[in-house]
Amino acid sequence: MGGVIGGESPRNSSPASKLERKMVEAMQQRALKGTSVKSFNSVIMKFPKIDESLRNCRTIFQQFDEDSNGEIDQQELKHCFQKLGIESTDDEIKDLFQACDIYEHMGMKFNEFIVFLCLVYLLNDPAVSEARKRMGLGCLEPTFETLVESFVFLDKNKDGYVSKNEMIQAINETSAGERSSGRIGVKRFEEMDWDKNGTVTFKEFLFAFTRWVGIDNEDEDDDDEDE
Repeated sequence: MGGVIGGESPRNSSPASKLERKMVEAMQQRALKGTSVKSFNSVIMKFPKIDESLRNCRTIFQQFDEDSNGEIDQQELKHCFQKLGIESTDDEIKDLFQACDIYEHMGMKFNEFIVFLCLVYLLNDPAVSEARKRMGLGCLEPTFETLVESFVFLDKNKDGYVSKNEMIQAINETSAGERSSGRIGVKRFEEMDWDKNGTVTFKEFLFAFTRWVGIDNEDEDDDDEDE
């Protein structure tokens, strides 16, 4: 799975959860359309623009953070789905909440909320509903599409995951002949592989991306100021 070099996949044959299976299937379908991304360097060049766009989500985040405690809890997330016009069961909302609450503090922080919005974009019809337009999500969809295309570029064998070898291959395509390219690829992969199982899902890629553009650090700084 997901590699240039053969061998047993750390994830074996099936995704770990229903939600992950949906993410993988959605990404495999999206990969059939191809990607306009030609190199990892081109993604890095877009960091400032993506950073600015994602920070504009904060206003939307504050709308859903009904008690203004800096986090969105599961009930607030349910209201979020209702306002966005997304039909989901309580179990589906719970699964998505737990998937995005990566720090397991029972509250979705701003960077986790960005991951949530992008997953919703991937898992639902990309057509922007009137409700999403009113909430300002329409202008974010090109950014979400860039993130999806970036993942498709990294996922060389289109299995819905990114392996270490695929990440190294992507870096090598950008930095051909540079001795450090392999080390850079490994470092980037380790930053993405949150659960250290040897493969990266789209969700893990998104969390890494928020750190790369500095949004994760910003939240930590805000927490320090509150103390």
